[in-house]
Amino acid sequence: MSRPISDAWFHRVKSATRDLVQACGGLVRAGELAHASKSEVSRWQVATDEAIIPLPAVLALEADCELPLVTTVMADLGGRRLEGSADEAVTATAVLCHYAETMRASSELMASTAAALADGKITGAEIEILDRNAGSLERAAAALRFSIAQAKGGPALRVVGTE
Repeated sequence: MSRPISDAWFHRVKSATRDLVQACGGLVRAGELAHASKSEVSRWQVATDEAIIPLPAVLALEADCELPLVTTVMADLGGRRLEGSADEAVTATAVLCHYAETMRASSELMASTAAALADGKITGAEIEILDRNAGSLERAAAALRFSIAQAKGGPALRVVGTE
């Protein structure tokens, strides 16, 4: 079957969908929010199934968890980038929190890669784990870059104190 998008983009949408379902509380809750069965929600996130999450489900789930996970991938697919709302205040704490999350995600990717390569071969299950961990790192790095971009040109960032 021919896809309207490349395999790489297909798997990015699937990974973002998996993260979105998890952020909304799992298959059952995501199904309730999106008015879909648990089986259908499962098909949206499984890399071996051709089903892609429909736009109304994306909107419902992203509104619930307040994370534009699939929308970010769709924007990137179109050569665009999302920006946060103009009223989001940037603090040193926000930048440091994003940095810490990026380092955690990086460590997880390195650990899973080391474990996968330890026996000299990479299985399909290990590839899936690497993809999930790489996706987490990608999102964490994007959030870090976004908080840094928001801080540019703004007031000086402070770790301690309010002013």
